[in-house]
Amino acid sequence: MIRNVLGSIVALAGAAAAVLSPFRAWYDGRLGRHYRIGDLFTGVTGAHPGLFDSILLPFVFAAVLTVVGVALRSRLLVALAGVVVLGFTVLWMVRQGQAAGELTISGNGSGLDQGVAGAAGGGVLLLLGAALMSGRGGGRLGARADRNRPFKAPGSAEPDTWPPTREPGPSVQTSPWPEPEVDPYVGPPRDTGPDRSSPSGD
Repeated sequence: MIRNVLGSIVALAGAAAAVLSPFRAWYDGRLGRHYRIGDLFTGVTGAHPGLFDSILLPFVFAAVLTVVGVALRSRLLVALAGVVVLGFTVLWMVRQGQAAGELTISGNGSGLDQGVAGAAGGGVLLLLGAALMSGRGGGRLGARADRNRPFKAPGSAEPDTWPPTREPGPSVQTSPWPEPEVDPYVGPPRDTGPDRSSPSGD
């Protein structure tokens, strides 16, 4: 339960950082929402697209995936959102590097800026949140299985299985009276010896 809550908070923080990143400068003072999403596949141009025709669109999609994943406690959906954010960020860096010849980082506002750091950090937080989450019913099923296990005294040599299996061995008599002896011989009557009642002279 605690892992799900902690992972959800981290994932939602990552989704918020990713959605806010296009409203900050990405390269040479140009905002991330001023990059057309098609430029990521054909090459960066100077066109200024509409809000939902920009790089903001995949980040909004990732945020929706995150909210659904948190609601369903699905690690897969949250991890997929992180892959989407990091994938589009890396793809933008590749296209921007091709257009500018190189990617630089400087403190005077030129080169890579805070928007890229926000997008990359948001993607990492999404993956971290997915790793922290325990998923649906993982801990609850484990606790339920432990509750159903029989109590075993410390130091007991009984096998750790239920129901216990009985080892083959001699049967144990449960009746207080001894069982009658049964002669297993089933042939003709045995010879009991000479008839002592007959005269000895015959």
